[in-house]
Amino acid sequence: MRNLLPVTLLACLFPTMLLVDVLLADGPADNIPANVRPVPPIGIELSAEDAEALKQQLDQLDGKLKQLKMRRDARTPKYLPDVEIFSRAIHQALDNREFYRDKDVEAAKRTLKEGIRRADSLLQGETPWTTQSGLVVRGYRSKIDQTVQPYGLEIPENYDFDGSDPFRMDVWLHGRGERSTEANFIAEHMTRPGQYQPNKTIVLHPFGRYCNAFKFAGEIDILEAMDDVKENYAIDEDRVAIRGFSMGGAGCWQMAVHYPDLFFAANPGAGFSETPLFLESFQKETLDPTWYEIMLWRWYDCPGYAANIRNLPTVAYSGELDIQKQAADVMEKALDQERMRLTHVIGPETKHSIHADSKKIIAEKLDAIAEVGRARTPESVAFATYTLRYPKMAWLRIDGMQEHWKQARVNATVAFQGTTILIQPQNVTRLELNFPAGQNVLRNDRDVCLRIVRPGASPTDPLQELFAPQPETDRSWNCRLELRDGKWELGWSEPAGLAKVPGLQGPIDDAFLDSFVVAHPTGEPWNAKVHDWATGEMDHFVKEWRRQFRGDAIVKADDEISDADIANSNLILFGDPGSNAVLAKIADKLPITWGKDEITVGEKTYKSTENAPVLIYPNPLNPQKYVVINSGFTYREYAYLNNARQVPKLPDWAIVDITTPPDTLWPGKIVDADFFDEAWQLKPEN
Repeated sequence: MRNLLPVTLLACLFPTMLLVDVLLADGPADNIPANVRPVPPIGIELSAEDAEALKQQLDQLDGKLKQLKMRRDARTPKYLPDVEIFSRAIHQALDNREFYRDKDVEAAKRTLKEGIRRADSLLQGETPWTTQSGLVVRGYRSKIDQTVQPYGLEIPENYDFDGSDPFRMDVWLHGRGERSTEANFIAEHMTRPGQYQPNKTIVLHPFGRYCNAFKFAGEIDILEAMDDVKENYAIDEDRVAIRGFSMGGAGCWQMAVHYPDLFFAANPGAGFSETPLFLESFQKETLDPTWYEIMLWRWYDCPGYAANIRNLPTVAYSGELDIQKQAADVMEKALDQERMRLTHVIGPETKHSIHADSKKIIAEKLDAIAEVGRARTPESVAFATYTLRYPKMAWLRIDGMQEHWKQARVNATVAFQGTTILIQPQNVTRLELNFPAGQNVLRNDRDVCLRIVRPGASPTDPLQELFAPQPETDRSWNCRLELRDGKWELGWSEPAGLAKVPGLQGPIDDAFLDSFVVAHPTGEPWNAKVHDWATGEMDHFVKEWRRQFRGDAIVKADDEISDADIANSNLILFGDPGSNAVLAKIADKLPITWGKDEITVGEKTYKSTENAPVLIYPNPLNPQKYVVINSGFTYREYAYLNNARQVPKLPDWAIVDITTPPDTLWPGKIVDADFFDEAWQLKPEN
């Protein structure tokens, strides 16, 4: 995100940023794919004295961590990430030259001292930081790649560590900082409070896996950090807010529309809320997207999900003079189309910062909303989505779509004194309505009438009327509906084969939101050039996963992939059926045929000596997980320069002409690409 604050104020708010960041970040100079500056940037050369001092501290900490990892008690592994984060952060900074000024080095020394103190305490069976108020940095081990990831906390003085009184939690998403790597993030959150400190509120600052606008692994980081805080502190599940500013405002919009039932309120500030208009207006970029890129913008573009705000109180903020006011303006129009009026607090004569008066207004509004809390079982639900990655709102869940990347939506209302549910479905094939015990708002002395209503039609003129069994006496109720031959019926039929379902719907990038293992080829390749390209793409992915998602990809030889890997992880296979043993096992079960001479996609063929397929598909060895062929996450270095660019570049499958070298945009020349249909099969040619 571009930063329009005065440099002196920037230095106070973001101590890891220098003037050069402001001059280089975003703008027309970053619109040249052939001239991409490194993100994160290359740091300073350390003096021999500083390098040795840090190495000695790291060796000391790593020695203590080695002792801790040898322990077999239950307590140590639980708290080990709270210590490990300090070691990993400084190793990353040293190994990859990610110190940017002398103050960063001094901060790293303080960081390591804290890590050593914690290690000593844990060796003695003590964890004093877990009962510490004020600023606390903690960590968790991510399910995605088993790396430890940090997060910051602000624990109020009135939090009772021995009591059970649950506190509100505000999740605050940070702004763009190309130098905000782990070491600088930890140092900042050990010393600097955030924008807001509401009464009786724990403030969570997710790392977000660096500078990706809280997308993909950054999105999962928010959810994993939230879960970790809930395990360690008494959090009121009905009083969790999602908030943020600048890049964090973009992340807030995205989390709000994708997970509207997790929060009691959303408070996005500035940022961006969609891709094309923002890049054209803010970045001054001329866009020429492919048709599938336009479709894939719908993953993170928020206007098409605006209906989901109906059940989530939202307070947007913009500076009156801030170019990033555009984000809220776009959402205001989208909400107007949904017959909602956006609460938009505007800081007078203000650029890219939060005006002091506006801050008070926002705080008062959030406090008032918190008094009411989250509505767990609203009588009326409006929900829209483009992908089964986001299938749920309160008691309604979409489990099947007629076609992905076209808007699916359901409006559902409990009506007529709790006797009837009115349902308006569009582009939906499977629905589940679920009220947990004690939460249904239906009458429990009669069957439930389900009226399927045409959008815009009168509820007294339904397309269909079905009757489901009455709720149980524990006030729970569950119902499944399926569209069969144009008619809705109770219950789900057994699937005849593969189907796109929540968590298994593609596209390629979806595989990297959960546990994955990379299998590198060890066999004899069919074609040396394709092999070189594939292993080059593997090396590129592993390198960029560390740089952009701050993780360590788990890489194994193809003949070392275990049954546990197949059962628990998405498999990322590089090579061809000759060189990769796992790919050889499943090649004849994929919808794209890869032979030594030709690659066959439906009625089209491509030379195997010049082309390679990339794709995502349910793993034939375990259809509950993905297999990905010859691809990591699909956006590349050019997208690092502006967070709005960090969106999927490829759909479910593509054919890559490898005679065109990879660049900062593409893995080669894309000669064909498409989505699989809802049964994971090739779509017919138009």
